[in-house]
Amino acid sequence: MTEIEWWEYDDAAEMADAVAGDVQFIIESAIDARGAAVIALPGGKTPQPIYEKLAKAKLDWKRVTIVPTDDRLVPMGDELSNVTGIAKVFLPKGARVLPLTSEKAADYRAAGRAADARLQDVHWPLDLCLLGMGTDGHTASIFPGPDLDEALQGPKERRALGVMPDPLPPEAPVGRVTLSHSAIASSRSLMIAISGTKKREVLERAISEGAGSTLPIGRVLSEVELPVDVHWSES
Repeated sequence: MTEIEWWEYDDAAEMADAVAGDVQFIIESAIDARGAAVIALPGGKTPQPIYEKLAKAKLDWKRVTIVPTDDRLVPMGDELSNVTGIAKVFLPKGARVLPLTSEKAADYRAAGRAADARLQDVHWPLDLCLLGMGTDGHTASIFPGPDLDEALQGPKERRALGVMPDPLPPEAPVGRVTLSHSAIASSRSLMIAISGTKKREVLERAISEGAGSTLPIGRVLSEVELPVDVHWSES
């Protein structure tokens, strides 16, 4: 198991300040070192306060490329689209926001191959991958289901793939495209941001179970070699 460091906050606003500051530092460092930064950000409600804080940072945003850690196979503009929410915040700042997918697709595996091809043109490895986690232990869109092993153990050069969660989450019953485990694990920096007692309990269990965990996040972290910062707020 990799080294895990926990950072605890009383509420989402306090966590947003801290995580946004850390992300800003990573972006600045990448731009100083390589002239550009490439980061992966999750969708969902938990990171939105982080993004609002980060967007206020005085950064050379034109040198920043942002990709979603995962997305649903829905059209751009759909309320389920992760890239739509990310783009609304960061496109006005001048950042490049690169979709994994931008349309409804019946063939989720083909959509995953298209996303992987798109990411081959992006500077790699990621300077940062910020992950969320569901109460079922999924992270990005690495869900339990028929595509779990491929997401975790597929070719190291694969950056993205299509997945079909089983069971499908009732709030978003569609196929997904997700960064692969190897794409996540190769990142120069890796952070997790979660809130609430339930998610903390799930993550602690996953970490303790390690490679034998039934939770996707546990299996992902068991094979990550770099230190991971976990940011958790009580509310």
